[in-house]
Amino acid sequence: MYWLATRNAVVSFPRWRSLSLLLRSPARTYTSFRPSPTLLYSCRQLEQICCFKGQKVLKGSSKPTKKLKASSDTLNDKDLSHLLWWKERLKICRKPSTVQLIKRLTYSNLLGLDVNLKNGSLKEGTLNSEILQFKSRFPREVLLCRVGDFYEAIGIDACILVEYAGLNPFGGLRSDSIPRAGCPVVNLRQTLDDLTRNGYSVCIVEEVQGPTQARSRKGRFISGHAHPGSPYVFGLVGVDHDLDFPEPMPVVGISRSARGYCINLVLETMKTYSSEDGLTEEALVTKLRTCRYHHLFLHTSLRNNSSGTCRWGEFGEGGLLWGECSGRQFEWFEGNPVNELLLKVKELYGLDDDVAFRNVTVSSENRPQPLTLGTATQIGAIPTEGIPCLLKVLLPSNCTGLPVLYIRDLLLNPPAYEIASKIQATCKLMSNVTCSIPEFTCVSSAKLVKLLEQREANHIEFCRIKNLLDDILHMNKNSELKEILKLLMDPTWVATGLKIDFETLVTECEWASGRIGEMISLDGESDQKISSSSVIPSDFFEDMESSWKGRVKRIHIEEELAQLQSAAEALSSTVTEDFLPIISRIKATTAPFGGPKGEILYAREHEAVWFKGKRFAPSVWAGTPGEEQIKQLKPAADSRGRKVGEEWFTTMKVEDALMRYHEAGAKAKVKVLELLRGLSFEMQYKINVLVFASMLLVIAKALFAHVSEGRRRKWVFPTLAKSHRSKDVKPLDEAYGMEIIGLSPYWFDVAEGSAVHNTVAMQSLFLLTGPNGGGKSSLLRSICAAALLGICGFMVPAESALIPQYDSIMLHMKSYDSPADGKSSFQMKFAEEQKQQKGLVLLVALLKLLTKLVVWVLYPLICMEYLRCHSIPRTLFTKQWEQYLLMAKQNQH
Repeated sequence: MYWLATRNAVVSFPRWRSLSLLLRSPARTYTSFRPSPTLLYSCRQLEQICCFKGQKVLKGSSKPTKKLKASSDTLNDKDLSHLLWWKERLKICRKPSTVQLIKRLTYSNLLGLDVNLKNGSLKEGTLNSEILQFKSRFPREVLLCRVGDFYEAIGIDACILVEYAGLNPFGGLRSDSIPRAGCPVVNLRQTLDDLTRNGYSVCIVEEVQGPTQARSRKGRFISGHAHPGSPYVFGLVGVDHDLDFPEPMPVVGISRSARGYCINLVLETMKTYSSEDGLTEEALVTKLRTCRYHHLFLHTSLRNNSSGTCRWGEFGEGGLLWGECSGRQFEWFEGNPVNELLLKVKELYGLDDDVAFRNVTVSSENRPQPLTLGTATQIGAIPTEGIPCLLKVLLPSNCTGLPVLYIRDLLLNPPAYEIASKIQATCKLMSNVTCSIPEFTCVSSAKLVKLLEQREANHIEFCRIKNLLDDILHMNKNSELKEILKLLMDPTWVATGLKIDFETLVTECEWASGRIGEMISLDGESDQKISSSSVIPSDFFEDMESSWKGRVKRIHIEEELAQLQSAAEALSSTVTEDFLPIISRIKATTAPFGGPKGEILYAREHEAVWFKGKRFAPSVWAGTPGEEQIKQLKPAADSRGRKVGEEWFTTMKVEDALMRYHEAGAKAKVKVLELLRGLSFEMQYKINVLVFASMLLVIAKALFAHVSEGRRRKWVFPTLAKSHRSKDVKPLDEAYGMEIIGLSPYWFDVAEGSAVHNTVAMQSLFLLTGPNGGGKSSLLRSICAAALLGICGFMVPAESALIPQYDSIMLHMKSYDSPADGKSSFQMKFAEEQKQQKGLVLLVALLKLLTKLVVWVLYPLICMEYLRCHSIPRTLFTKQWEQYLLMAKQNQH
């Protein structure tokens, strides 16, 4: 085994504390909470706890929920643990309005409602009981229920909304009502973002749209969930804007085996899981620091050390991991680490037991160890104050998003020799490409899976998917890019866990691209024009038809378009017959100010075309043109039958024509959405190919960007020497040593001529000495970065390099070292000492000033007061004071 380890002559601990403050979310402080049996018993004895057991609500079902029957049973241990979980989170709420709302909670039900307060009834048939039924399915999620034009939350959930979403409680801070809060429908996305940003999951309950019978409650159903890293996508299929999809956040499970520490990552969005075993404690902490996770589970195998002699975190072993986890929220679990963690995930996300998760673990054999926390921070793989960021010099400044994340993950988890060789070979071909390079459409794999699984992919997303597939096909048709495409197959397999052969990839991409092209109206196609009329405002037809026209090709909705065109023409004809004579009559009247007014307008709020006018009715009916039409007018009314205003009018014929037009438009829109959802269903069968293709293009864009920046900086491709693990090979064989000629610090731009070059030849242990500020730390950091870049297949900042495939790379530096400021550890320490000396000088000056104050001001005042109190003549004090001043000047006090 060949190791590269560099260490400074002066040893100290890295600044992990400042790093943890940088990487952790500042909004919340997580703590572990495990209720004691005494607390559980006291809660059962002191509170009358009731629960309601209702019929199971099917996810996505639009059937109204049935009435609940009250039960006199107390809450079980699981429900009680959920309440205690919420109590811990409510304790950290600080807003005054939230604190006042919390005082009105009683922990006798999962909603925290006090049934004695106003609107707190949980009787069967009430909205509260219906919400409680939904809450019982997802007790650790904030529940938002659609009620008309608002999404409302009650009890505990209302307190969370007020604290983290910036909402005001309904009814102010009245103490006689239960906590209630909510947001308008249009602000739902913002509210969900605020909650998920603070680590909460949200369950959204929608109303069944459409007419309902009198005195009957609207049916409600769970339309979806919003989790940190997994946004709410219900209804996106019908919108014409894109969704900013965050990176998915996994559920993390940590355990320990005979090989070392093990970390299991489960992505609910992707329905995948991966396991990595044999990790050191530092490597595991590094992964926790660089991974934003949704939930953290710790296996009971961590409670004792490997020998079973002491508890976790007491002495030595496990102390670093314990320190990392003790400040975060976590839960214990036992049993098989993988199987039990998958069960926990299904319980958290409300998944059925038959939902399968795909194992994407790639064998770690012959793969270098992940970077330790100290190494990752000291070479800038993890952003650290004072350390130049390695990612910023590997890629151009305009390269952001998914390619940067791929490069970062590759640096933190170096690949096996075979994959590194493929990456380097790909980069070499990219550096010599003479043809045009595609734009490389980058789409998040999690976004693809989520939208297609929920059948919520809109026409914008399908156009993006087609561009992605066409990029693959374009590379396949070009002889230069085809070789690059073939070399990218193995790195993509490692990144996705999917093994797809080249011919299958091309064939499936051709089919999927062709199918999308048959259904979706692509950019530049205009086979569907918005309806128009000479008498109806164009904004009306634009608002009514732009939300669905131009999404799918005309051939698929010919019948619906024909009906809509007929209805639009009938509406135009009716408006012309009923309103135009009135307009002509008004225009013919040449009265001064205050005369009749009238026009045909679009009432946007009511989605209607009405006549708006005043003083247009004749004072004497004489049978002149337009009078008959004026007699047919009636006041316009909204959807609830209420009069809109004094100036809005319509006719029965216009209202009938409007209704037919809206029905035709609604029918066409439903057809378009059905076609889009059907296409999503078809693409689900090709989801593995789509995930593979999207990741391949992310890697391609990242490597092209790296090659572009590397050539600008005049970096070179190193020669990679594969390590032989046979016992017959001597560990100090010169053929497998590292030799770098013209090495320069990675944070210097060689193209600008500002770097100092060094030559390094290493086959064994070396002792590096030199004066303070002489460049020892810079050289060690440069060697480490070059070795890491080499074993990842990247270019290195040197004139030429031979780099073996090391099993592990470690770097330990003085914590005060700051190359970003151009200062060594000695210089940083000297600057700190100078600050301390300046502080001491300032303290001495302050003491002298206080002494003078006492001598020249306070002492005379005290003496004068003493003389006054004892009736001593002041002349005596004057003589004594003059002698004192003379003595003080002589002694220079």
